[in-house]
Amino acid sequence: MGGPLQGLKVVELSAMGPAPHAAMMLADMGAQVVRVVGPAPPVGGYDVGTHLQRGRTTVRANLKDPDDLAGVLGLVASADVFLEGYRPGTTERLGLGPVECLALNPRLVYGRMTGWGQDGPLARHAGHDINYMALTGALHAIGPAGRPVPPMNLVGDFGGGSMFVLTGILAALWERERSGLGQVVDAAMVDGISVLSQIILELRSVNMWNDTRAANLLDGAAPFYRTYETSDGGHVAVGAIEPQFYALLIDGLGLSLAELPDREDPRQWPALEEILTAAFAARNRDDWADVFDGTDACVTPVLTYAEAAENTHIAARGALSGSGRHVVAAPAPRFSRTAPVAREPQGETDFESILSSWRAS
Repeated sequence: MGGPLQGLKVVELSAMGPAPHAAMMLADMGAQVVRVVGPAPPVGGYDVGTHLQRGRTTVRANLKDPDDLAGVLGLVASADVFLEGYRPGTTERLGLGPVECLALNPRLVYGRMTGWGQDGPLARHAGHDINYMALTGALHAIGPAGRPVPPMNLVGDFGGGSMFVLTGILAALWERERSGLGQVVDAAMVDGISVLSQIILELRSVNMWNDTRAANLLDGAAPFYRTYETSDGGHVAVGAIEPQFYALLIDGLGLSLAELPDREDPRQWPALEEILTAAFAARNRDDWADVFDGTDACVTPVLTYAEAAENTHIAARGALSGSGRHVVAAPAPRFSRTAPVAREPQGETDFESILSSWRAS
């Protein structure tokens, strides 16, 4: 087992979305993570054997059964981290709330992952990634002028969710080294998405961003920061913000800077976009990839997930492995001495076997 978190013991209450994603990363980095799942496979396939469940041991438990609940509490008593992703009040009703768990194990870091947070008017209401993004302003800013477009669930569930509960857990573990005490980490997607939006909020504060969609530097309005369709129906991504990179873009397209509309004047962006659109439409995606390969023009082909796994740079890094529909991500980030390892799911076991293993480690 590799990774810098070797020896860390984690109890994960099986859930959907960001909590298991955070648990996967903890396991990748070497933590001993035990997933507590219900007695029957849950709806949606979030069970043993999926890539998202890699690296963890699974124990089945009916949390309404006193013996099974006692088994989970036995794990909690020996754990460093407890991670749950239920609506507020759920673990309290099950007898696994922060009060019970921290009384049993004062050094425990209790991670709570929700969309709305543990308090506030919406705390106990249902929601999904798209809803949490909607109330933060982030969803309104993404997409073409006609309507907002959800960026899958990357911004809410994982960017604003699992990354923040993971950060909170690691910060609380560091603080525990000084205080000797654990604490509760309240990670809410609405909070995390808002932090991710800080640079946009900063730009708004100095009148460099407005709330009109597709009208700003980084939202597809600027002709030098957007995607273009190629002759084969593919696309290329252009990020030539700096003047020196823009000059290389124009040179690669066979155009003349002196003959183009002024890119510094947003009023001329539509005319410039029309010219660049026509230029990129003249050749296919992979031709343009060859033209700009090895340059600093900031032009890259837009790849599918299957194609990404075959890309020379992604392959050299080993960031993705597999092909077609069976592509998985390697652990990240990387460490110079304690390399993370993506291990297969460790199968099912029982409470006593887990505790024996933990006592021996």
